[in-house]
Amino acid sequence: MIPEINYWAVLLAMLSSMVVGSLWYTTKLFGTRWAKLANVDTDRPGASAVWPIITTVIVSFVTAWVLAGASAIAWHFYGRSFLWGTIVTAILLWAGFTAARFITHDAFEGRPTALTTMNIAHELVTVVIMAVIIGVWPPAGTV
Repeated sequence: MIPEINYWAVLLAMLSSMVVGSLWYTTKLFGTRWAKLANVDTDRPGASAVWPIITTVIVSFVTAWVLAGASAIAWHFYGRSFLWGTIVTAILLWAGFTAARFITHDAFEGRPTALTTMNIAHELVTVVIMAVIIGVWPPAGTV
C-alpha cells in the first residue's frame, strides 16, 4: 500500500520549515544565543549560506513527505481525526527519532544542554507546524 499524500501540503509544510528556522535563529529570538552555544562565528568572511539553505530545503521536503505518509498510514490504522492523528504522529516521530538522536549525539559530543534543548525545541515547533498544515489539508479521499 502506498500512502496517500497531498504534495501541495507537503510543499507548504516544507516552506513553513524555512520560515520557522528563519525566525528561530534571528538575533531577536535565539540566533545570538545559539551561535554562542554552538561556537558559530556569524561574522566569518566569505561564509555562504547557499549550500546550507539548499540542504535545508531538501531535508525539509523529505521530513514533510515522511510525516505526510506516516500520518496517512496512522489515519488508516487508527481512524478518527486526520488533523489530530497527524499532530500525534509528528510528536511521536519527533520524540522517538529527532529528540532522542539529538540528545544522544550531543551528550557524546559534549555539547551544552542549553544548545540541545534549543535545537530539539526548534525541531518540535517545526514538525508541529508541519503537522498542522498537513493535517488540515489531507489527501483527497482520506477524510
